[in-house]
Amino acid sequence: MAAAHGRRRRVALPWTVRLRLCGLEAAIDVAQCRDGGVNRSLFSLFDRRTPADPRPDATGVGSTDITVDASRGLWARVFTVAERSPSPRPVIVYFHGGGVTLFSAASRTYDALCRTLCGGLGAVVVSVNYRLAPEHRAPAAYDDGEAVLRYLATTGLPGHVSPVDVSACFVAGDSAGGNIAHHVAHRWTDATAASNSPDHPARVILVHPIRLAGVILLQPFFGGEERTEAELRLEGVGAVVNMRRADWCWRAFLPEGADRNHPAAHVTDEADLAEGFPPAMVVVGGYDTLQDWQRRYAATLRRKGKAVQVVEFPEAIHSFYAFPELADSGKLVAAMRAFVESNSDA
Repeated sequence: MAAAHGRRRRVALPWTVRLRLCGLEAAIDVAQCRDGGVNRSLFSLFDRRTPADPRPDATGVGSTDITVDASRGLWARVFTVAERSPSPRPVIVYFHGGGVTLFSAASRTYDALCRTLCGGLGAVVVSVNYRLAPEHRAPAAYDDGEAVLRYLATTGLPGHVSPVDVSACFVAGDSAGGNIAHHVAHRWTDATAASNSPDHPARVILVHPIRLAGVILLQPFFGGEERTEAELRLEGVGAVVNMRRADWCWRAFLPEGADRNHPAAHVTDEADLAEGFPPAMVVVGGYDTLQDWQRRYAATLRRKGKAVQVVEFPEAIHSFYAFPELADSGKLVAAMRAFVESNSDA
């Protein structure tokens, strides 16, 4: 219900969720320094890390860290179900959120989320520890995502990992990770199409084991110089993301001197996507300040002739998937599983 001043009232949440949200928002505010840097020492007090453990937990999921490129500190955490599958499992290459400035693949929140996705989707999840801004601005995170796909194509996964089907590879991410997932899929399919084009001056047919079967964007972090209706209406009401925090993240991530209409943020103005750009699932929350940008992104994909499924959670705050006690979290996993299953054999 709208409040008298035109803004929505805060959604009702369990006190445990409210408490964690207060801690998260305070940690973000402390970490975002006025000079554009990140106070990682203070943020680490909130951002507890979980070590990898190949031994299966109570849900049967184990994890292993792999080095992708030591020269740039690029690594990933691989989650797999201990029980062997009679058929190869799909692969989910996952990019964590955090405004491209915070968190890691080892963060307790994302370790737990990826374990849930691994078991719930019946997939091997490769959680990418990409380089963070402002130390590494765009396009560093996109470069890292591509590097992980190349690693999977050439090196593969550790021998103990369940058999996988890299012809059913999905890129996924939440918030800023959703932004990265889109750009990685865009780059990957564009590069493949260009290399295979008969007009390419050095045409090389790519017989490539990696096929992007889908892209899953959980409340992706897109934006622009315009202030949308949802940003204005939910300012001070929506959790985690507000205009001040989002603007700070864009300044930290985008190239020096760029504004929010840069293509990394304002994806609705992109050039045409390659024919091979995969089907997309876009998750939108009714209490997320970014929702208008997410719906515009989905509309852009449709306009360009791409398959896209929008999954709406009207009462969902930004980052609701990180709170398993919220009913929408379980509904999201079910929706993701249906999307993966319907596109794995496409």
